[in-house]
Amino acid sequence: MSYTLRGRIESRLAALVPVIVAAGVLALAEHRWWPVEAVALMLGVGLLLDLQVYRWLRYQPGWAALPFGLVELGALIALMHAAGIMAPLGQAVALFAGGWVVAQLLGHAAFPLLRLGYAEDGGELGRVGLISAVAVGVALAGAGATAYAQLPPVVHLAAGVHQGPLVISRREVLVGSPGTIVRGGIVVAADGVTIKNLSVVGGENGITVDGHHGVTIENVSVSGAKLDGIHVRFSAVKISDCAVDMLGNDLGQGIDISYTMGYGMNMVDGCNVVGGMIGIVTHSAMSEIANNRVSRTTTTGISMTEMSMGMVERNTVRGALGVGIYCNDRSMCEIERNTVVDTEPDNGNGDQSRRGFGFLASFRSEANLRGNQLKDNPVPMRTVTQSLIRATH
Repeated sequence: MSYTLRGRIESRLAALVPVIVAAGVLALAEHRWWPVEAVALMLGVGLLLDLQVYRWLRYQPGWAALPFGLVELGALIALMHAAGIMAPLGQAVALFAGGWVVAQLLGHAAFPLLRLGYAEDGGELGRVGLISAVAVGVALAGAGATAYAQLPPVVHLAAGVHQGPLVISRREVLVGSPGTIVRGGIVVAADGVTIKNLSVVGGENGITVDGHHGVTIENVSVSGAKLDGIHVRFSAVKISDCAVDMLGNDLGQGIDISYTMGYGMNMVDGCNVVGGMIGIVTHSAMSEIANNRVSRTTTTGISMTEMSMGMVERNTVRGALGVGIYCNDRSMCEIERNTVVDTEPDNGNGDQSRRGFGFLASFRSEANLRGNQLKDNPVPMRTVTQSLIRATH
């Protein structure tokens, strides 16, 4: 079919109407705004391609819809990631796929029946196209206004020591001032909480997130926790620019994200973790661990284990005892552009899996290694128990 530019845009807008309705229903059901944000990005990507790329195609064969759709899906996922939109990957892909299927059914069956000159007019829909454009604009504007009206309140903590444990039981943004210290830990007990610009000292865990999604932890320092610096269970979190000090605690973990598979992608970006048994660890989770600095751990620097999936990229692991980066227990790990130096063998342990490995894949795990830098590790990399490492420069 040969589309005009107007026809492409009108057909796209009309096909997007039922997708917006579905996204709104999903957003209300989950009490999260990512479906509406995803649809807005879908529209933006599609219109940009219509204006800059697709308009130059004189004829578009029907089969081209599939590769075009894959391109748009890739751009959507990349933009959601860049914008920090925390969404379950499976649901986001399903929403896009549903919209793509609807667009194909409308374009090949419904629109030609609705407007007999649809193909001859290059996909233009006339009055229906105008109504669709207005409907899409009103729906997105209404959703944006509703989301803005429901922004969480901002709570400011003054400088000084605040006795904890501090329990956050509603959706809010907790912001500290220079010199704000919470002693005894913070417990997140609500969805959509943001914690930023403060220090946490002590507590069983420094910060605990259990069973809540849409949580953001930004520019927070944690020290003196008994178990984990940041402890996440059955949740979806974004952690950035944090500092976790676990020195002197040989059994604690800096950041532990566990049992979050199906809750969405977790992100740990730009954190500095010192000491502890493991610096950053995931169990049964989908995570991206990027741009972090981990040092002086007593077991492992960074670990993905128990059927975890995700990226470990652009991190620096220094002075770990035993293993620098570990992919274990049926996990699938993409390990790219990391620097692992000065891993030390745990000679007193007697465990052959702790011989000072830069990278170790264990128990039926798969790790793809690309562009990593290894230096002064007794064993640069190794696989055990039916695991696989694919290493490229």
